[in-house]
Amino acid sequence: MDGTVFDEAYAARSAPWVIGRPQPVVVELARAGRFAGAILDIGCGTGEHTVHLAALGHDVLGVDGSTGAIEQARAVAAERGVNARFARGDALDLGSVDAGSGPRYDTVLDSALFHVFDADDRARYVRSLRGACRPGAVVHLLALSDAGPGFGPQVSDVTIREAFGAGWRLESLVPSSYRVAVLRPEHAALLRRPIGDLVDLPAWQARIRRLWTEHADF
Repeated sequence: MDGTVFDEAYAARSAPWVIGRPQPVVVELARAGRFAGAILDIGCGTGEHTVHLAALGHDVLGVDGSTGAIEQARAVAAERGVNARFARGDALDLGSVDAGSGPRYDTVLDSALFHVFDADDRARYVRSLRGACRPGAVVHLLALSDAGPGFGPQVSDVTIREAFGAGWRLESLVPSSYRVAVLRPEHAALLRRPIGDLVDLPAWQARIRRLWTEHADF
């Protein structure tokens, strides 16, 4: 997807994925103790998840390719008095974010980033993630499901399974939900909800572990 789409959405404050709070799924994951060690919030947007996790005392870095998103994320953190860290970076080249540090993350959060990539970029993204993750690291992935109404990019469970092949173990893949804001007339018409509403769309929630080798977990 063209990065200018994201830049324009942040500049216009019209991004439907910006709901002014963390996704309920992410809040539940945090409550269940699913985040540990060094955490990467990739495609962090306006930083709701990074700020939430940092406020809980976690070591977390929020990364996004949009300068506007990072500026807004830092403003959100400052407004809430949370010392959260953010950096602009390319999800397809995470090595450039922490140049020379090698794999360093124990937990990765991908909340609605994976589904924006086409097949070629998905492969690049997964390679990039593998290079950023320590062996044994866990990726928590939340992506819009192909069971949805067509509100933005959608993927199937098969797409997720095929993307994370050698070098990964898919530990869980279940139907879930992703909350969006109805901000435009076309969104209101599609979802049959008034502007200003929050709507839960069908999503996939996956837990994926980075293996020690390409083929086995040892």
